[in-house]
Amino acid sequence: MSIKIKSDGTVRFFVTVIGIVIIALSLKELSHIFIPFVIAYFLFFVFSPVNDYLKEKKVPLFAVILIDIFIIGFITWGVSSFIIGSFISFGDQAPAYADKLNIIVSNAAASLGIRDSFFRHFSIQRMISKIDYKILAGGIFTSTFTLLGNVLFILFFFIFVVTGHNTIYEAIKKRYVFKKVKPELKEIKKKYKISADEPNTDFSQWLQDKLNIERNDKEEKLAQTFKAITEQIQRYIILKIAINLAAGIVITILLYIFGVDFAVMWGLFAFLLNFIPSIGSALALILPVIMTLLQYESFTYAFIIALILAGVQTLFFNIIETNVIGRRLNLNPLLILMAVLIWGYIWGVIGMLLSVPLTAIIKIIISNSESQNMKFISDLMSKE
Repeated sequence: MSIKIKSDGTVRFFVTVIGIVIIALSLKELSHIFIPFVIAYFLFFVFSPVNDYLKEKKVPLFAVILIDIFIIGFITWGVSSFIIGSFISFGDQAPAYADKLNIIVSNAAASLGIRDSFFRHFSIQRMISKIDYKILAGGIFTSTFTLLGNVLFILFFFIFVVTGHNTIYEAIKKRYVFKKVKPELKEIKKKYKISADEPNTDFSQWLQDKLNIERNDKEEKLAQTFKAITEQIQRYIILKIAINLAAGIVITILLYIFGVDFAVMWGLFAFLLNFIPSIGSALALILPVIMTLLQYESFTYAFIIALILAGVQTLFFNIIETNVIGRRLNLNPLLILMAVLIWGYIWGVIGMLLSVPLTAIIKIIISNSESQNMKFISDLMSKE
């Protein structure tokens, strides 16, 4: 008998693993559908406080949606305009930076005793001249068209999420409550050996009261789960934006003081890239250091800038963020790293951006399960 139980447990384990792998591959294969949908739902959670306030003020739903879309469009237009303008400005000075890069690489090769002519006579212009601009232009056009399509897709999903979220919630509530309460009702009837058709008024009333209590408890638990998910997402996004913004401002000011070109652009990149745990922070550090090296042609000065930026990154994203966000989400740091890699594999850069809040949602759902196995997994996912 024990062998059979052990065998059943092993089968369930492997079936669960296979199911998770199939779900992951499906999410990857249908990423063009799921990514806009998930982003739209995140936007819904972000805008829900504003939307609830507007609904309380009797603002029509279509007007609420238009206000949300206007805010999203305005922010997207502002950020993209600034980034495009910065790249255009950088492109105007690119030839001078290219000449400096050639000198730095050639001098470094000479000082290290490298005799390879590629490095001794390094020329970034020669490398660029080998690029097929037709393919590059086609790739840029395709990427731009795809990006615009995804933005429209996200807005399309967002409209339906705003209008249909309550319906989805009610459907889940009915399914969840019915599934949990019905077996308990059968157990009560079986325990007292009374059929539902028997004319026992007192028992019927007691049974109805018991059923209402159980239903209310399950509905309240489900509501608390949805509330926890909404609050976790809102709290994470707001705090993450605040911390990234503060770090971006500090980096901009420091780079401006040290005379590094395009200080505002590097600050903006620090703000955007640090939404990606670990990998984004590394890119936000490397890019301005390379800029400093090209501008001043000094490894020492670039190293000083690297130390300063590393200190800022450590302060904001290893100390402040860990204490402010990490304790609230209560996620294991190893789990966060694994989540970044797994979601990055499934959905690329977007998956990395969404990895932490998605993992937090999964943890909240698992932690509300009554299964001992699910509670064990929740404990593994927790930091404390």
